[in-house]
Amino acid sequence: MSDSHGTARSQTDVVIQGIKDMLTRGDLQPGSRLPIEKDLAALLGVSRGSLREGVRALATLGVLETRQGDGTYVTALDPAALLSPLGFLADLQQPAHAADLLAVRRVLEAESVSLAATRITDDQLDALEAILTRIDRTLEDEDEVDLEEFINTDTEFHRAIAAASGNPPLAALVDALVGRTFRARLWRAISHRGSLRETQREHRAILDELVRRDPGRASIRMSTHLLGVEEFSAAHADEDPEAG
Repeated sequence: MSDSHGTARSQTDVVIQGIKDMLTRGDLQPGSRLPIEKDLAALLGVSRGSLREGVRALATLGVLETRQGDGTYVTALDPAALLSPLGFLADLQQPAHAADLLAVRRVLEAESVSLAATRITDDQLDALEAILTRIDRTLEDEDEVDLEEFINTDTEFHRAIAAASGNPPLAALVDALVGRTFRARLWRAISHRGSLRETQREHRAILDELVRRDPGRASIRMSTHLLGVEEFSAAHADEDPEAG
């Protein structure tokens, strides 16, 4: 029983590798329609069942899409779609490992803001200012800050900077690592210690350097901003972030 299962699995791997090779060689392009099932199975030397398994796996990864009654196509191979499973990694992180993930984010975002400083448009700067103005409004209520709104706008700020880097794979990595569940847990913990206004001051400092179009200083500001969150996470790794 286990042998046949292993064989089926290896056949599926043959399909995945075969289609990957066809993409690498240029036999298939983004938007290409795959050969009909019978022909492709014969080409790859696998059963039609194994072919379907491999196609399903690649569809889950965002490489292929099956259109009802119209065959299977290669997707646009958009970096954001292909890297989106990284979001699971972020959302499933345990508090004890959160600082490791934040360190990766810090490296990526220091680079993305540096690139953005040289490429950002006036419209994109205006959009960032609008985001921070919304955060300012969120923080006006001393007694009860809307944490949900703070998390959403903070996420938007980081994603907008990454998009302004002009590097789609880098932006997609940042986008995937700004995990919704992960961030909600972390910011809930931080908000209990009254650090949201300090965070907003750091946002303003980052935007100032983008307005000046200074990549070096923008990178330092972003690194410092995320290092603070990273150090907080490491120091409180053994705490329950949901606790009051």
